[in-house]
Amino acid sequence: MFEFHQDKRTYFDYQYRTAKEYILPFVRKHHLLPPTAKVLEIGCGEAGVLKAFLEEGCECVGIELHESRIETAKTFMPEPVANGQLRLIARNIYDIDPGQEAGFRFDLIILKDVIEHIPDQDRFMTFLHQFLAPQGVVFFAFPPWYMPFGGHQQICRNKWLSKLPYYHLLPSALYQQVLRWGGETEQTVQELQEIKDTGISIERFESILNKRNYRILQRKIFLINPIYQMPAEKLPCTRLAVIFWWV
Repeated sequence: MFEFHQDKRTYFDYQYRTAKEYILPFVRKHHLLPPTAKVLEIGCGEAGVLKAFLEEGCECVGIELHESRIETAKTFMPEPVANGQLRLIARNIYDIDPGQEAGFRFDLIILKDVIEHIPDQDRFMTFLHQFLAPQGVVFFAFPPWYMPFGGHQQICRNKWLSKLPYYHLLPSALYQQVLRWGGETEQTVQELQEIKDTGISIERFESILNKRNYRILQRKIFLINPIYQMPAEKLPCTRLAVIFWWV
């Protein structure tokens, strides 16, 4: 487990820097956002990614399942919350009506390390359409299932399990047993099993996009996830892709 997995402020700062140095330039390079773009992040956590867009004058909404993370985000960015530039919602995305909750649709939707946690991604991609403005785009970043750490095992507290690649591909019963042998809590075992149940490969992801009338504007593959190489030398494992809603 990396230090920033436990330190919310450090994790917030890392997310902000990743967005500012990688996500924002990538989006700008491949899609022209309006000067006062409406930006939605699904699974925003402490909203570090949104901070980079707030600095650009965007109107932002963050949706997160865990209320405690939303409350932490409010303490990190009280001013944009107070002036209405940032709205933070603790709720399941399926329970939200974009017209009623925000009053508008979004020019950019961000899902960073989120899509691999969502059950039934096919249904979700259909549902997501209603949140997009007519020329809106969706940015996805996720670890493909068949990459060395596609199971998110780097969150393990056992230092060997956190650095061991590919064992998330073991059969579920054996995978869970290995985690328990390593001293992981039952909560961690269940969390990693849930990721195993919903993990998504690049091929399946792109198949769903095609089926649900999305078009890929651009994609980029990183050897090392930017958040794990900061502040070390920048290297070009997370997959980054901007997806256009084909209308």
